[in-house]
Amino acid sequence: MGYAHVYAHEIMHRGRVPMEPVDFVPDWADRPRKAKFHPAAETFPLPTAAPHALPGQPAAGFTLPLLSGMLRDSYGLTGRRLAVQANTDLAALPHYTHANWSRGTASGGGLYPVGIHWAAGPGGPLTPGLYHYAPHQHGLRRLLTGDVTGQVRQALGPAAGPAAEAAQYLVLSVKYWQNAFKYNSFSFHAVSMDVGALVQTWRLWAAQYGLRIDPVLWFDEDRLARLLGVAPEEEGIFAVVPLTWEGAARAAREDAPAAGGGSAGEAAVRHRDVERSRRVLVFETLLRIHEATAGRAADRPAPGALDPAAAFPPRGADPLPLPPPPAPPTAAGRALRERRSSFGRFDASRPVTAEELAAALADCAATGYGTEAERPGGPPLTSLYAFVNHVEGITPGAYAYDPAAHALRLVRPGPPGPFLQRTYFLSNYNLEQAGAVVVPTVRTTAVLDAVGDRGYRLVGGTVGAVAQTFYTTAAAFGLGAGVALGFDNIAYIEELGLTGTGEAPLLIMLLGRERPRPADFRHEIA
Repeated sequence: MGYAHVYAHEIMHRGRVPMEPVDFVPDWADRPRKAKFHPAAETFPLPTAAPHALPGQPAAGFTLPLLSGMLRDSYGLTGRRLAVQANTDLAALPHYTHANWSRGTASGGGLYPVGIHWAAGPGGPLTPGLYHYAPHQHGLRRLLTGDVTGQVRQALGPAAGPAAEAAQYLVLSVKYWQNAFKYNSFSFHAVSMDVGALVQTWRLWAAQYGLRIDPVLWFDEDRLARLLGVAPEEEGIFAVVPLTWEGAARAAREDAPAAGGGSAGEAAVRHRDVERSRRVLVFETLLRIHEATAGRAADRPAPGALDPAAAFPPRGADPLPLPPPPAPPTAAGRALRERRSSFGRFDASRPVTAEELAAALADCAATGYGTEAERPGGPPLTSLYAFVNHVEGITPGAYAYDPAAHALRLVRPGPPGPFLQRTYFLSNYNLEQAGAVVVPTVRTTAVLDAVGDRGYRLVGGTVGAVAQTFYTTAAAFGLGAGVALGFDNIAYIEELGLTGTGEAPLLIMLLGRERPRPADFRHEIA
């Protein structure tokens, strides 16, 4: 049993047994930047016009306008957050140095620590090289000139299949300090979800154009860290996403020698990120879980390896059929630009409809991480439970969602509001005012047993992808939404009768209507 099992146990019990360091207080005055900064690197602006292809019309592959649109709607800044709400940082937001910006992708604590790098090969619109996406400028910083896609393919290994034949790659890294300054040892759990949320945003966005996003999780992580010029203990490489580029042939298997600059003929970035914080702390737990989950291409699971970790059949009473989910009234791109957390704005006087809850549950149940470890058409890893407070036509209670029957099965009767609020640690939500609280679970230890410690990143990414789908569906239907991690996980296991099943509730997702006519900041006319 690897260290990821120990970390998973500590995460599940942190509501009752605090994780070390228990006396930690963030130094907000010395916080890091929300994005990496390479002051000496040249920045190339990305196009801001709408892509030539229209949503619903299949594209032959990515183009620069399409990639620009996907980056803008996922991690680009789409507006400034100044609405009156119940989160604890509200008083600081009017000050520009503390400004909070809206993005299409959700993130733990709104910290957005995922770094997006484009390994651009031949056949694309840019000089081959390695570029970093700068979200504040919506541009690309060139960190290295020269084709390094051969190094990426070699890091993926020949068993990566079609992914090892691409000529364009997005490489996703996490600079741990961008999240650990606030969440210390817990940060690894949060950033694993952040990566999954970002990948799911891309999957939703690309699907409008008939394009696929298939992330790869198993690769030679140390090799890619050397390419990016980062210390492995400071920055983890979490995923590689191959891109199908319009008009470009797949790369040959026989790669040309890599551009010079690194050890043993490997290229390596010389433009390094400049840290803002004067003092960067090191957390032993974070170092250990990073090391335990570091990726190696040779450890890639065989197809079907995750089947023993599949979600169990839904439990509960006789099925209560849900109405067919209606088509979303808003396209995915617009929904991503309108996505936000509700933070205390829920209003129970206007209940959620059964059709709206049905849409959220169906979309979340259909969501997976889509990695090479998951067999196409294989069984799902997540189960969904719904604590119903205020939904038209559904009696309050705790239910299991049965995706095959598109129905709810009663697990525990009675209004769940008192339980929900009692087991929530923060003051930014009144959970009883939400129409429903949806809880995804994963058999975390079974995943780790099936594919090893690297599977912890897969678990987090899977749940993060579900959370992003939840937010996007809620925005498409004009509903309020919020996702929270600050709750008593063990209490949920006990309330849902999951003791002994291995099912781990890793976050809670709140759905409901918001108070009408909220005070907000019109950033688009400021």
